[in-house]
Amino acid sequence: MAEVYRDELGIPHIRATDLRDLAVAQGEVTARDRGWQIEVDRLRSSGQLSELIGAAAVPWDVFARRARLDDTARRAFDRLDGETRRFIGDYTTGVRRGMEAVGQHAAESCDLDEAFGDARPLTPWNDHDPLGVLHVAHVLFSTFPTVLWREHVAAALGDDWVDVFAGDAADETTPTSGSNAWALHGSRTESGMPLLAGDPHRIFELPGVYQQVRLACDEFDVIGLAFPGVPGVPHFGHTGSAAWGITNAIAHSVDTFQERIRVRGDGYEALGPDGWDVVDVQRSVVRVRGGADVEVEALETAHGCIVTDLRPHGDELRAWSIRHPARTNADLGVDALLPLLRARTAGDVVAAFASWVDPVNRLLAADREGTVLSATVGTVPQRGRNERRLALDAVVAASAPDRTMPAAVAVTDVAVDANERPSAEQMDLGWAYPSAHRAERITLLLDAVRPRRATEFPEIWGDTVSGSWAALRTFLPAGEFAAPVAAARDLLAGWDGRMDAGSLAAGIFAAWRSALVQAVAAHPALAPLHAAHGFGAVFDPWLRIEGQVAAALPRLLRHPLLQADAGEIAAAALTRAASASAWGARHRMLPLHVLADVPGVTSSGPSFDAELSGDGDAVRCTGSTPGVTDRSWRGSVARWAWDLADRDASLWSVPFGASGAPDSPHFSDQFDPWVGVRPTRVVTDWSILRLDRSTGAA
Repeated sequence: MAEVYRDELGIPHIRATDLRDLAVAQGEVTARDRGWQIEVDRLRSSGQLSELIGAAAVPWDVFARRARLDDTARRAFDRLDGETRRFIGDYTTGVRRGMEAVGQHAAESCDLDEAFGDARPLTPWNDHDPLGVLHVAHVLFSTFPTVLWREHVAAALGDDWVDVFAGDAADETTPTSGSNAWALHGSRTESGMPLLAGDPHRIFELPGVYQQVRLACDEFDVIGLAFPGVPGVPHFGHTGSAAWGITNAIAHSVDTFQERIRVRGDGYEALGPDGWDVVDVQRSVVRVRGGADVEVEALETAHGCIVTDLRPHGDELRAWSIRHPARTNADLGVDALLPLLRARTAGDVVAAFASWVDPVNRLLAADREGTVLSATVGTVPQRGRNERRLALDAVVAASAPDRTMPAAVAVTDVAVDANERPSAEQMDLGWAYPSAHRAERITLLLDAVRPRRATEFPEIWGDTVSGSWAALRTFLPAGEFAAPVAAARDLLAGWDGRMDAGSLAAGIFAAWRSALVQAVAAHPALAPLHAAHGFGAVFDPWLRIEGQVAAALPRLLRHPLLQADAGEIAAAALTRAASASAWGARHRMLPLHVLADVPGVTSSGPSFDAELSGDGDAVRCTGSTPGVTDRSWRGSVARWAWDLADRDASLWSVPFGASGAPDSPHFSDQFDPWVGVRPTRVVTDWSILRLDRSTGAA
């Protein structure tokens, strides 16, 4: 038995005597608060989401079965040590209890039953399902979908074009990837103790991807951000004496192989370094609610799971497989969960993350002794830089051993992580990185603002200066224009690059950028890229040409095949953009909901229609897809600041709320403060929290 308390935002604070009761309680409370969400992610892991929402989920279910997500979670669960297995099993017991009491009555399930004219009963969770939910959260977070994009570029345009889209150390691309984090040593703070802060950038999903939670028992008392459906707080947490936060290292953690396949009897063979080998094949059927079933063949070669469609190629087939460390090692990194909750020092945190797997993260950790550490954590193959550029040839390439990660580094002043290319060669584990703009802006602001307490961080979180503007302003056209166009150009010429919602200049710039993207994407030089990529529908977001053109726009405009047209393109784009309205009139949130593509069912997304400041490559991340939409579909899915001197002086915020139920007052009560960059203070005093009810009670 455990007690559940709530603060004014409905955030659960769970207090139990021992670890096992606490784990059960976290699972039960999560099912109560986020039952619909965790059931969706559980079905994503098993490749059964189509059974719930119909044909809209088929591309994902096909991928999940090809990648063998559920089998990987089962294997990883089976190899856990006894205590960790019990911890996860106890959490799942709580989920089953909460789903039976509350989760099965989710409004979304009722809407689906009405739309399809039938009822889908819930099935009990398996003990390994939390590992599947964690796997779903990260399986496409590595860089292998971008490797597939580079494969498409090389095939369509030639190898030389790969680096045009990928960028280099002096001119990076991919600004739509990111998160921010920074650490201040105690010598920089009012209390003399460290401060950590940041904001992870992901897709805006309803309900939100992170769940604020407090977990307390006789061993520990921890606040943090949990993945609903997964016990503990793996990414961001504060134990009272130690704290941590992460950003994505943009590392090449998943090898991709181009496979030669041939049919052999009722199965397949793959050509490897030692000749033709039998391919393991698992055949299954995706049951599609309201539609026709889909048969799936999941192929696994000596290199890994084939995750793409099979392409005819002469007498053979071509496909791409991935060597995912979670599957290869039967390890999803959950051995870190309990040591993190028990961490008392920054060193304890780093030691806990030694068992982390995927994705590879940059870690900042601090403690009340004043120690601040920076580390890179996770599992990567030992590959040279050139081996990370494109898919490896499965005929000649062997699997690589896992690399030993560099030791943690002590921070004695300030540390900033924003997914930029590391300056230290031993930390450079990827191929292409986001622009250094956000890291440079945060560093500049920390020096200019000199924040000494967490309450002074909103000026940093809220910075709206665009990195794209600095890269594109050299293409602003000169010459004679009609008066409205000339006025728009002059406004941009004197603009400071801040993407504020009320800024007319920001609106004109965004419209100009979108028009540039559309014109460049339609340029004859890039016409071959519009051909079907053939990898499978699940990869469409990574291989949509407008998004990739937006990421590499300055480099493309300077390319010899486009350079002669760049001036005309820029002028025509400015003419189209001159009448644009202020940025916020078009830049509004568009949160994604799994029901958005289900006919006859209305999701909760359209109600989040506030004007937003920021941009995809600003510190205040509210990313859109230039050339496609100005609506923001990804950005800061949480803001957090951990004070090591006083945990109650810490701050946290999510875009929506603590509850996943649309009719709850806590479904969206954090939205307005999130828009205004006003995180709330953490509350840990049990006497001012509201007692909800004990877990296990009716």
